[in-house]
Amino acid sequence: MKLNEEVIRVGQLASGWEEAVKQCGQLLIENGNVEARYVHAMVDNVHTLGAYIVIAPGVALPHARPEDGVLQQGISVSVLQEPVSFFSDKEAIVFIGLAAQDKVMHLHLLKAVAEVIGDSEKLAHLKKARTVREVQQLFDKESG
Repeated sequence: MKLNEEVIRVGQLASGWEEAVKQCGQLLIENGNVEARYVHAMVDNVHTLGAYIVIAPGVALPHARPEDGVLQQGISVSVLQEPVSFFSDKEAIVFIGLAAQDKVMHLHLLKAVAEVIGDSEKLAHLKKARTVREVQQLFDKESG
């Protein structure tokens, strides 16, 4: 999956998980993937359902439902300088925003993400990425 540089940030600072989710969602807004209300829904989901978005050690996948304001499918990636904690002992340093228009696209996007974070070496590189290009290369390799 090719990611354009407009949906990737590295070295971000966030005061907590909520700010990190908003930063990740803002990239989706700026790229025309979602409406602002989608980002509010991403945050509300965590308040309601807990830290279920932490899907791998150090990786969070904030998302909401398509009807919460998805305009077009997409992924954003934000690699923080330091991890942020959730309510429990979970924390994340990589936030991958997901915007899917339906269940099929949701699975397609999850597969692309899983191919990167499911490989321990690639995941380690993603967590340590310090340039947008490093993140792009990790996702580009999966597109064949």
